[in-house]
Amino acid sequence: MKLDRVGFVGWRGMVGSVLMQRMMQENDFSRMGEAVFFTTSQTGQPGPDIGRDSGTLVDATDLDALGACDVIVTCQGGGYTSDVHPRLRAGGWNGYWIDAASTLRMSGDAVIILDPVNLPLIRDGLDRGRKDFIGPNCTVSLMMLALDGLLGENLVEWISVATYQAVSGAGARQMREFIRQMGMVHDRAATLVDNPDSSILDIDRQVLETLQSADLPVQEIGYPLTGNLLPWIDGDLDSGISREEWKGSVETNKILGRGGAPIPIESTCIRVGTMRCHSQALTLKLNRDLPLAEIEALVDGANDWVHVVPNQREASLSDLTPAKVTGTLDIPVGRIRKLNMGPGHVAAFTVGDQLLWGAAEPLRRMLCILSEYGVRGQGREEDSARTARVAAA
Repeated sequence: MKLDRVGFVGWRGMVGSVLMQRMMQENDFSRMGEAVFFTTSQTGQPGPDIGRDSGTLVDATDLDALGACDVIVTCQGGGYTSDVHPRLRAGGWNGYWIDAASTLRMSGDAVIILDPVNLPLIRDGLDRGRKDFIGPNCTVSLMMLALDGLLGENLVEWISVATYQAVSGAGARQMREFIRQMGMVHDRAATLVDNPDSSILDIDRQVLETLQSADLPVQEIGYPLTGNLLPWIDGDLDSGISREEWKGSVETNKILGRGGAPIPIESTCIRVGTMRCHSQALTLKLNRDLPLAEIEALVDGANDWVHVVPNQREASLSDLTPAKVTGTLDIPVGRIRKLNMGPGHVAAFTVGDQLLWGAAEPLRRMLCILSEYGVRGQGREEDSARTARVAAA
């Protein structure tokens, strides 16, 4: 059943642009009636090219226009969600809210969406009348897709993960600044680099001077990232862990519906100088000491996107890198091996595109799930049958 009226907010930003690109590739706009595009700055201008009429841009703070939508998909950010979502709900809007921001993820009324892993929980949420469906943290979604086969068989006792997160996770302005940093480092060392008689120590000294200079652009990232790494991402929870590291545990367990029996997950999250792929080094304790071939088979066959890379030097260097994976939906998992720490201890390494499965793709697929599930009428209209099921539950 087509969705009658779907609103899009934040569709010009980095995640929103990838979402639009994927929806065009998959012909998703044919599954809905009217697509309404909202803006915070260009009201009245023509809508985007989506292969059909997209009207004119509507003010993203117009609660009446938003409230006329069956579904709102937003990539606008947490500030927008915090401002608009509660006012819409307070005004009686009963439509579906699909959001890339983290603001509502841990709300008791929200479902975190990663359908290759938790489609039954998503469908149960729909049946129970849930209306807020929120995209997961990027590293969480990529890790869970990689480990889907082991998590689905309830084989994981605990996880320790070191993440190597791309600058895209910080935002588009940070990506631009990262490139400017690279350019400045090269420009200031170029004469030495091009001179075959120059000392490599002189080149190294020049690079370090540039990274430590006051005119290196760091307004967005805060620190040098070129030739460097940043061993802290997101806010400080005053407990020795960052908010990004906290998300790894709480979001994973919520996606799995394991609030009563959570899997212990510990993370160390690191920002590295790649553009848009997150990598993760995983140490797992399985509750059964399975043969390595069986572990690989479970990982490889879990979903349509994950695949095992043989634990060999050339295969790892060729296929298990951001340069290979960027722009694809592939989730390669490699370096799988048993550890000398004891039975059931396994290591693995995985890579995934932060803007696809890490951000836009779960939102796109949730729209498809709603289309298949069926939405009646306007967002304010009550689904009496669903309400009865919720009351009975």
